[in-house]
This record gives sequence, structure tokens and C-alpha cells, in this order.
Amino acid sequence: MQAIDLHTHVIPPNVIDALLHAPERFGVKDATEHGIRVVEREGTLYFERSNRLLEINRELYDVEAKLAAMDRMRLDISVLSVAPPTYFYELDAEAGLAASRLSNDGIAEMVAKNPPRLRGMATLPMQDADAAIVELERVVKEYRFKGVEIGTNVRDEQLADKKFRPLLKTIEQLGCFVFAHPVTCVAKGGMAGYELFNTIGNPLDETIMFAHLAFTGALDDLKTLRFLIPHGGGYIPYQIGRFDRAHKYRAAAHADTKTSPGKFFKRFYFDALTHDPLSARLLIDRAGADHVVIGTDNPFDMGYYDPLADLDAVPRLTAQERLQICEKTARVLLGE
Repeated sequence: MQAIDLHTHVIPPNVIDALLHAPERFGVKDATEHGIRVVEREGTLYFERSNRLLEINRELYDVEAKLAAMDRMRLDISVLSVAPPTYFYELDAEAGLAASRLSNDGIAEMVAKNPPRLRGMATLPMQDADAAIVELERVVKEYRFKGVEIGTNVRDEQLADKKFRPLLKTIEQLGCFVFAHPVTCVAKGGMAGYELFNTIGNPLDETIMFAHLAFTGALDDLKTLRFLIPHGGGYIPYQIGRFDRAHKYRAAAHADTKTSPGKFFKRFYFDALTHDPLSARLLIDRAGADHVVIGTDNPFDMGYYDPLADLDAVPRLTAQERLQICEKTARVLLGE
């Protein structure tokens, strides 16, 4: 058995270099404006925000450091995706496309340093759906990426919006899956302070995205497209019954589709990053081990440091479930 991590982040070295030496390409003029500012002090790289320096973890951009982290976590394969703050959706269309190309080329260069252990996942300029299709087709052709990382919302617009339908259909036709990872939450109220934007906002935005895809009928059009949702799937696996109840008894909930949200549920995959073994058990029981994967969120501190130990802490975990979650489900998504 091999252990495959489908939720691990990078900022490729070429993007770090561009942020350091040409920040204007990313709309970064100073540390107080929107965007990521990278500075170097005595050979060490830092993010600078609000006059504060945060050292950049080498596991974000150094392949050897990433591999060493994988060894510590007993992981055999990692699928690299950009850190969500580097989606660069706020840029204009031309700059957004350039940023996505830079990131995708950078991820491919990282993967090329150790192909047996690394895979790549695409990022797209979602502010321009047509450009996103062009970039998607390029990376699938050149690099054979099978996953496409997209924000759970794009500048507060839902993926269910019809403007994104041609892109999602192209992802479906190419046999890729969507890794839907939040960077912001469309619901803003009540989340100031206490890291609530992370602990509540991230899983909430994942749930809102699912609800719009299901209730609008978007998934009736996208009949085979698969979605991978991190952080244990937000609130989706635990509230799917409430969605079905509303769809059955409330007219507004079934106005645009006759298909219940529960029927769409099997098209969604989830990582086991719940931070609680009982929650992980419920996720496996609800979604099935064949729809659950390892996700570490490396190198961020809201992730797992020992994912296999956390998985083994799940009550009543069978050997077959462990094999499925560690390897077999991931290989299905990756087409391996």
C-alpha cells in the first residue's frame, strides 16, 4: 500500500522569484495592499503583511523540503496544488492568465524533479472563463495534470453560475476532477476575530458551493464531473439530509431541479482532514471509503502532521477502508 496526499500546497520557486523581483505583475505595490508581498532578509524569504514578517516555510517552494516532510509523514506520493492566496483571481484577465501559466509551469518543474513521488494540479485564471479553458487544455496536454484546483467561489461568484459552465464541461470532458478549495467566504457576517474566517468560513463556503451546484440544476448538466472537497467536506456530509428534506418539501428548493442533493452526493469526494476521529468515522460511513482520501494541508498549521496516525485513530477502521483512503480512491481520481 502507498499513501497518497491529495491536499498539499506549494508556491513554486518561479512564482516566489517573480513576487520578490516583479511584484507589480501580481498587483502587489506595498505590504498594505491586497496581495502577497515577498521580501528577503539575510537570505531568508518572508511574506510581509501589515509591517509584519512571516518566514515562508521551505516546504512551500523547495522540493527537497517537501519530500522530507512527506518522509516524516510516511507519504509516498503528493499531488501539488498552489496555496489559495496565489489564485490571483483579483488581477485583470491578462495578468491572471500570466500568473496561472507561471504557477502551472512552476508546479510542472517541481514534479519533474521527482516524478515517482510528485504529481501536479492545475490552477486557472477564473476571472476569465475563456482564458481558463485555454490554460486548462494546455496543461492537460503538456503536463497531463488530472486535478484542477478552483476556489469555492470566484470573487463572490458561484461555480454554479452559467458563465463557468463551459469550463466545467471541459474539465469533465478531459476526465479531470475539480479540487474545490476556499480562499474567501461569500458569507462575511459574524466571523471577525478568533480565526473564525478559517474554522467556520472555509467549511461554510464549501457547503454553500455544493448547495448552489445541487439546487440550481448545474449538476444535471455536469453529469459525470467529480469534485474533491477538503477539510472533511465542510458541513456537507453531516447536513445532506437537511438539504434533501428541503428539496422534498420546499418549493423553492426544487424549483430548478428534480434531482435531490443526496443523489448528487456520490459525485463528491472528501479528504479526511476533520481533526477528530469520530467526525472522520461519520464521514467514512456517510460518503464511503471509496470517496475519502488523505489530505494534509501541508505545510499549514491547520493541517495534519501525522495523517496516518490520525487515520488509524478512527474507530472501527478496517484494513480495506484504510487501503481505500490511503491509496485506491486517490488513484481513481488520478486515473492511475
